[in-house]
Amino acid sequence: MKFIFTLSIFAITLFSSCTLLDSANRSKSEADKILSKTIKAHGGKKYDKAHYEFVFRKKKYTFKNEGQKYKYTSSSTKDGQKIIDVLNNDGINRTIDGKAIALSEKQIRGYTGSLNSVIYFATLPHKLLDPAVNKSYKGITNINGQVYQVLHIYFNEENGGVDHDDNFYYWINAKTNRIDYLAYDYKVNNGGVRFRSAYNTRIVDGILFQDYVNYKAPVGTALKDLPALFEKNELKKLSVIETENIVNLK
Repeated sequence: MKFIFTLSIFAITLFSSCTLLDSANRSKSEADKILSKTIKAHGGKKYDKAHYEFVFRKKKYTFKNEGQKYKYTSSSTKDGQKIIDVLNNDGINRTIDGKAIALSEKQIRGYTGSLNSVIYFATLPHKLLDPAVNKSYKGITNINGQVYQVLHIYFNEENGGVDHDDNFYYWINAKTNRIDYLAYDYKVNNGGVRFRSAYNTRIVDGILFQDYVNYKAPVGTALKDLPALFEKNELKKLSVIETENIVNLK
């Protein structure tokens, strides 16, 4: 009798595990399909050979993709000195007035994270194809009368960057397949929760760029609850994220 009871518990546990795994696989498959449509709507294969320049908060940035190879740069002037950061598959380097600067590990992490972050948001959703990205489908919701597919994005610790434990939600317009809203939480500096609403959407030589209004929510607010708070005007406006003077360099 004890053997039969133990066998029954094992069977139930195995069934539950298989059911959860099957559900997770279905969620990933649906997320893959939605992301594929979203990338196509934002520029598709044009990202693979893209080479653009833009200005963000008075700094000039460029990104160049060659399949799996990439090169990102930022350039600015401070105290009369020209500062250029270059990030590629081999790492990051900085020059000041043309002279290479030795960087500490802390500086490498900081400059890499800063440059990566700007390019990440400017080229969404292309960066969501990175191997360290995980995704799951969270169903359908309505925001201001529009229907949206919801994706949850999170990262592996390996190759996921210093902020690998951040979580992102993307609300993708069911008609246009474009990202109209996104949100994320982060742990550094006592943590935070942000919600962004896209505007000024425009296509430059086949690739879609857009700006965002950036909002703040209390730490601990669930990302899935942010659209409802946004509709009620209960989010605090922090800033605008504007990508300016976009030029195709190819």
